[in-house]
Amino acid sequence: MFTNPPAEKIAQLLRAARTIAVVGLSADPTRPSHGVARALQRFGYRIIPVTPSAESILGEPAVAGLGQLAEVLGPDERVDIVDVFRRPEHVAGIVTDCIRLKLPALWLQEGVVDEAAARRAVQAGIFTVMDRCLFKERSALR
Repeated sequence: MFTNPPAEKIAQLLRAARTIAVVGLSADPTRPSHGVARALQRFGYRIIPVTPSAESILGEPAVAGLGQLAEVLGPDERVDIVDVFRRPEHVAGIVTDCIRLKLPALWLQEGVVDEAAARRAVQAGIFTVMDRCLFKERSALR
């Protein structure tokens, strides 16, 4: 059974992170992914939209998939968290990409639950949070 990391470890991740790739970020301002990403920008994070349906969102260039992140990252930049707003059936493939690309942290938003994929991510050394809202967790930090 998958268990989320302790609250203090999650807080450490959120305080240290600078760049968040948002998989499934919608250009539609009424969608939850858009509102969360906009709020994360206000917290000072750089957001990288990961969606094949837009060229840019929230003033940031979008990439079609995680494999294209290098196209929009500066030479000294890296993605600190992959935040997922996709249906659970897409999570296994996203985890495969995260492992291949050696991305350090995976965040599955509320309602995005795939226990097997989350366990696989943890076994690969990826800090993994599942079924929690990154915005709510960041908002709760002092």
